[in-house]
Amino acid sequence: MNHPEQRNVCDDDLWVSDGSPTTSMLMFSAGVLGNAAALVLLEFRRRRRTQSALGQRSSGQLFQVLLTALLVTDLLGTCSVSPLVIAAYTRNESVRALSVDACQHFGFSMTYFSLVTLALLQCMALERCLSIAAPYFYERHLSARCGYLALALVYVSGALFCLAPFFNYSAYVQYCPGTWCFVDILSSQHAHLVYKNLYASCLLLMIACTVLCNVCVIYHLVIMYRRRELHRGSARRFRASTRSLAKELEHLVLLAFMTITFLICSLPLVIRVYISSFTDDHTLDLTALLLLSMNPILDPWVFILLSPPVPRLLWEAVCKVLRPRPLDNKVFLSVCTHTQTISVQT
Repeated sequence: MNHPEQRNVCDDDLWVSDGSPTTSMLMFSAGVLGNAAALVLLEFRRRRRTQSALGQRSSGQLFQVLLTALLVTDLLGTCSVSPLVIAAYTRNESVRALSVDACQHFGFSMTYFSLVTLALLQCMALERCLSIAAPYFYERHLSARCGYLALALVYVSGALFCLAPFFNYSAYVQYCPGTWCFVDILSSQHAHLVYKNLYASCLLLMIACTVLCNVCVIYHLVIMYRRRELHRGSARRFRASTRSLAKELEHLVLLAFMTITFLICSLPLVIRVYISSFTDDHTLDLTALLLLSMNPILDPWVFILLSPPVPRLLWEAVCKVLRPRPLDNKVFLSVCTHTQTISVQT
């Protein structure tokens, strides 16, 4: 079905139609504070782990490399676009009125950081999947160096994809209320249609791969738990398997919550991109953008809340409340003790 050429009603506006800078300032502050605190916490954990445990497994190192890159990317994404939004609201001028280059920068940043963030989440999910499903291959062939190579590939390929609108394969245009720019999802030009659908398809493909990797990890954790039960007679092997299981669960929970956060924040925009060819209703554009902008703000707080000692303190509280009578359930007491020990070590 061919649609007439659609133009965003705010593409040429030179002023902000409505709103105030308060919300943007709060989001910017929360994003910068959260990411900075998360990076400090991550570095503190790395140093403590280095001092207390020599010869740490490469799986932990690789995961930490990818997690650090994700937090830095979120911080850069927040600092890249939020000041422009605040300036537009404060001066009551649209992003395009501030500068044509500002709109191009804004659109590039929104597209680039959304792709890179999900790509990093996918890398983290794949890393966890390989570490537990193929441990021999993982130990032999993967290391922190592989993480740096993966980061270079993600950042460079994402930049090349997002540069396409500068070569007339699409365009970055301004959307209502004049405080943000993004890929032109309203155009009926063939090149624009191909580009926006390719963008949405890339996001959906990476989301599907991330979910599949997490499901694979859950499956192998169940197998690991069953094997642990078979070795309950050996106290040493039981403790070792409990430590391994607790560590994998810690990584899985963090990754799962970050993935869920990204799904909630990005899927509305992906859906909006797909249906834009069939409607010219712009009322949900800003809502989709706000949700996407929330992801780099929520990611660091998810990490902070799910990092020791917070889970350990919560688990201790649960153990105290649900602690059974002395002879009722020794397994419950054992799991509480071992989980607290792993939390202290990490």
